[in-house]
Amino acid sequence: MDEDWALDVLKYVPDADRTAIAGIVRYCGIALRNRDSSLVSFTDPAETDRVRENYLKKKLGLVEPDSVLDTAIAKVGEIMKGDSTRNRVTVYYLLAQAFGKLDLFGGSAATAATLPLGDGDRIAAAPIAAAPVAAAAAAAAPVYGLSAEQAAAIAPVRGAPFPAWAWLIPLLMAAVALAWCSMKPATPVVTAPAVPEVAPVAAPAVPEVVPDGAGITTTVVEGRPQVSVYFDTAKYDIYPNFEARTEEVRKYLADNPGNHLQVSGFNDPRGNAAFNAQLSKNRAFAVRDALVKLGVPATDIDLVKPADTTDDVDSLARARRVDITIKDGPVVPGAVEAATTP
Repeated sequence: MDEDWALDVLKYVPDADRTAIAGIVRYCGIALRNRDSSLVSFTDPAETDRVRENYLKKKLGLVEPDSVLDTAIAKVGEIMKGDSTRNRVTVYYLLAQAFGKLDLFGGSAATAATLPLGDGDRIAAAPIAAAPVAAAAAAAAPVYGLSAEQAAAIAPVRGAPFPAWAWLIPLLMAAVALAWCSMKPATPVVTAPAVPEVAPVAAPAVPEVVPDGAGITTTVVEGRPQVSVYFDTAKYDIYPNFEARTEEVRKYLADNPGNHLQVSGFNDPRGNAAFNAQLSKNRAFAVRDALVKLGVPATDIDLVKPADTTDDVDSLARARRVDITIKDGPVVPGAVEAATTP
């Protein structure tokens, strides 16, 4: 499966780092199983916002202004505008390369070079510099999709050195402050408590193997834990390790009360269609009931019948499952009734 994604990336980056591609595939995880979620819609503001917030900020750890990140996303969309399938793996690779972050996915630092966009237009991929020489190089490099004025505006963020005369400014400010303080009594300074930074949830280093029968696998997609519960043929008994393997998804839901769980049941395509439809529902009900027993409010669980309950033709074992995913917003009214209707 990794090779298919690599071929798409190679259309844009002939010398792409295959190790980094494999790392991005692992990060995307379950999102690549479904065609819609495996593609990026650059015309959907909600989708591009998720790419900016969940991928660029949380996963890549970028601190540039939103306008810079949005420009980067739009530029990648422009590069891929002639492609009817804008694969998520390719989009993420181009963005990671543009900002010099391929090493987060196991790529070599040497691959964080500039990515050609067209005549005279390139993405600067140098990481934020720490040493003075590196800082000067970062300041001199062209910034991804920005004008000279915009690049100058974010130069302090990218590590550009200040001119020598700029160090006079703090001295002048200190002198003015001292004169002002001598004219009025000192007032206590109240310092706001520091807000701890929330580290992004790391993607699993190695994808879990799908069990032949009953079992549970977990993954992380765009910073959110996801669980797949697998069943034996024609069964809907819950795997004994359910409580431990669903701990992260239940904790995420508790820490983010604005979200809810979406539960969808699947079955392999063999046998009677009516029996399989009922089996998919029974599996979804069993997972829902198990979550409720572990303290998840029933009102926070949305049973959603997938468009095709036999969506996985590559593996019968993978088809006998229930997916637990986290969705934004409240439970969808009538979703339970829809999930129980063949």
